[in-house]
Amino acid sequence: MQLRSYQQQAIHAVYDYLRNRDGNPCIVIPTGGGKTPVMASICSDAVNMWDGRVLVLAHVKELLEQTAGTLSQMAPDLDIGIYSAGLKRREKRYPVTVAGIQSVYKRACEFDPFDLIIVDEAHMIPPSGEGMYQTFLKEAEVINPHVRLIGLTATPYRMTTGMICTPEHLLNEICFEVGVRELIAQGYLCPLRSKASRHKVDTSGLHIRGGEFIPSEVEALMDDEHMVLAACREIVELTKDRNKVLIFAAGVEHGLHIQHILEARHQKECGFICGETLPFERADVLQRFREGQLKYLCNVNVLTMGFDAPNIDCVALVRPTNSPGLYYQMIGRGFRIHPSKEECLVLDFGGNIMRHGPVDAIRISPRNNSFEGQAPVKECPNCHEVIHAGYSQCPQCEFVFESDRQVAHEKEASTENVLSGKVEVNEYEVHDVIYHYHIKRGAKPTDPPTLRVEYLLGFNHYQSEWLCFEHTGYARNKAEAWWRQRSNEPVPNTVQQAIDLAQAGALAQTEKITVRSVSGETFDRITEHKLGPKPPLLDGSEERDDGFLPQYSWAEDDIPF
Repeated sequence: MQLRSYQQQAIHAVYDYLRNRDGNPCIVIPTGGGKTPVMASICSDAVNMWDGRVLVLAHVKELLEQTAGTLSQMAPDLDIGIYSAGLKRREKRYPVTVAGIQSVYKRACEFDPFDLIIVDEAHMIPPSGEGMYQTFLKEAEVINPHVRLIGLTATPYRMTTGMICTPEHLLNEICFEVGVRELIAQGYLCPLRSKASRHKVDTSGLHIRGGEFIPSEVEALMDDEHMVLAACREIVELTKDRNKVLIFAAGVEHGLHIQHILEARHQKECGFICGETLPFERADVLQRFREGQLKYLCNVNVLTMGFDAPNIDCVALVRPTNSPGLYYQMIGRGFRIHPSKEECLVLDFGGNIMRHGPVDAIRISPRNNSFEGQAPVKECPNCHEVIHAGYSQCPQCEFVFESDRQVAHEKEASTENVLSGKVEVNEYEVHDVIYHYHIKRGAKPTDPPTLRVEYLLGFNHYQSEWLCFEHTGYARNKAEAWWRQRSNEPVPNTVQQAIDLAQAGALAQTEKITVRSVSGETFDRITEHKLGPKPPLLDGSEERDDGFLPQYSWAEDDIPF
């Protein structure tokens, strides 16, 4: 199975965590970034290398068959069963079982012991109390006290309680994370651009229950005749050159209203799906949409997770949401790359980008583990582009900001930026590499130092990155992966050891680096390194195979669970 470099890093981080930590790790990969290949590799290793059994848990039955099918395609040597009351399948004896949590949460004792439990869409795990996941895990631990839990998600937070990984929750720490902008820059996700409605919606009168706007109030606000007419007119106008348009409505009546206006006034066939749509009708509509017979598809709270149609090149949010997770999931339907599209257009009729910020920069406050108030964007008063708050000059019309107060009361907007800044990627030849023992300004005596690696790219042109060998968790995992890609020597435990080994010639030469620059952000970031061959061991013995091969394999024999 051919894996991308970040997928290999994710698997390595999970195994390292399971071997060295007692908690339950979580992998964060954006929608469309390929979580299933990571899952398939872990399942294959567990079964074929360590003779283990794996349970993959999903939240909705629509994901079960899709997950099982994709796992079978990517790891055809695996025998995979499905356990789901809704699908009328109760297969228990397979080495890998894909199950619905609703079907198995009281039945752990009916299965043979599992060694690994993998939770897809892990943000669906409830934060506290005796939920279904907690109930199942407690019973599974009775059968096998050594069972380990792994989470995979694109959105490691909930709308009410913040981050899903804490010491007191089922998932304790993010062991690996890769971002949206990084995968767009590398060509693995589709670039986004966005337009906001010319008719702004006022959500100030909406009330919040459980972290989200009250659904009945949202539908009453959005299902106004004038607003629906205006939204449909703009959707048709702005999607003339688009292939597949996925529309998110505020409620069933609102969605049917949108469907009616598109068909009656604009002669555009529009499919409609909601929770009450019969299964055969849903399957028929989705098939026609995927195969190109249907351009417009409107849905209500259905196609936010697990729905894959890579040729979607427009997502229309004809509803506001107070949930950053839902906001991300809706836009994420357009992340996947496809030969038919160069970008995905996001039409925001609910002020969601201004509410939550760019989809790649949703912020969590580390102080109270909750979402910060103001989204990191602002609106240009001249051209109405909504841009990252760090801009001092509008990148579209070159308007120079005198004060952010100028844009606070602007009444109309025409364009919004769903990503936090324009991404520029450049490759540089590396002339020299310098290693520094770094202690950040204002650090406490107990704060660990970092290794600052400084690349000389030209006359007085340097680019730095920091490695945390003396930290724990993901920071240490990242430093270990960085070292193993460059050296056959054991990973150092201190910064000084790393410097000594580097100066002794233990690291491969860095020939080129790729640097990503984002307008409005303070620091550039290195996204790729072109390395020379690893040098031989300093003691002259044979080189060791560390497992970083063109095709993924795990070289160590000890079982990581």
